[in-house]
Amino acid sequence: MRSVSIVGQGLTRFGERWDKSLRELVAEAGLAAVKDSGIDGHKIEAVYGGTMASGRLIGQEHIGALIADQMGLNPLPAHRMEAACASGSIALRNAMLAIASGEHDIVAVGGVEKMTEVDAGEVSTALGGAGDQETELFHGATFPALYALMARRHMKEYGTTEEQMATVSVKNHKNAMDNPYAQFHKEFTLDQVMNSGYVASPLKLLDCSPITDGAAAVILAATDVAKKYSEQPIEIIGSGQASGTIALTGRKNLTGIEATTIASKIAFEKAKLTQKDVDFAEVHDCFTIAEIMAIEDLGFFKKGEGGKATEQGKTAMDGEIPINTSGGLKGKGHPVGATGVAQAIEAVQQLQNKAGKRQIKDANIGLTHNVGGSGATVVVNLYRRAQ
Repeated sequence: MRSVSIVGQGLTRFGERWDKSLRELVAEAGLAAVKDSGIDGHKIEAVYGGTMASGRLIGQEHIGALIADQMGLNPLPAHRMEAACASGSIALRNAMLAIASGEHDIVAVGGVEKMTEVDAGEVSTALGGAGDQETELFHGATFPALYALMARRHMKEYGTTEEQMATVSVKNHKNAMDNPYAQFHKEFTLDQVMNSGYVASPLKLLDCSPITDGAAAVILAATDVAKKYSEQPIEIIGSGQASGTIALTGRKNLTGIEATTIASKIAFEKAKLTQKDVDFAEVHDCFTIAEIMAIEDLGFFKKGEGGKATEQGKTAMDGEIPINTSGGLKGKGHPVGATGVAQAIEAVQQLQNKAGKRQIKDANIGLTHNVGGSGATVVVNLYRRAQ
């Protein structure tokens, strides 16, 4: 299996993008990635695109072909990858495997979602299909309710508090202030989060990630090829993917996501690294409790200690392990199909020392963690500057 690196990246501003259609967002991110790579577009051999619910949200299917078309890459083979909110990471992982296997040398990867064209109820229903439609969504259990159940169980077993969850929101909005692509550039106090009103108790409005439009793209190449074009290609040194039950009723427990633990174990073993080697991580904070569970399931903190660690500043920019330097899904935004690719871009920017005011000093190893649904799909990747 060949080594694979990211050689170019492109990102749109996340938010309510009334000024751009889905295809325009694709073109903006894709063309930026091609330009950043320094590679002639004619040398790209395939396209992998991640999107979750474009058919329901804007009536557009066949997204793989649309991405190739809008990037001017016809007649290359184009693939649409769907795994709920992990769609972007699935696209990235499959593109990586295509290069690692020797099938391709250079591949374009994109992720996109246009979520603001319909009302919030329609978005909630579309997203709810990432869980079990028959046993959960049909009975009214959308994702705030599902993650609220996990939060309640975590609180009962480990003493996690609503204030600790609110601290995740405060931190990530603060980090987003220094990200020009983030949806929100507004800091919140702990009191403001705590008083933002319940969506599904104990989760409040400011515990929940927003509805977002946006696109992200990267160019992957075999590392020996990447070095011909980039002075600082970023190598994907470990990648793991795992599945879990699609419904919460099938889980052994509700205080973590087993697929995260399994996927991270695979990624760390492939990279021959441990959690102590990681300098920063982008984790899937669709709800604040999700970040707390993630940093435990990934092995950065013991089970039950994630809330305390956040409260104590251990996940802050200057903490033991900075988490969601980009602002995360909470502050940066969560255009579901684009999220996994955008996480990879944050890793690239940190490792190339191009993250500006949010730069982590001496960053050598980065991790990304992307979840589909309530944990039925998880992808974990590890990155470093190519040797």
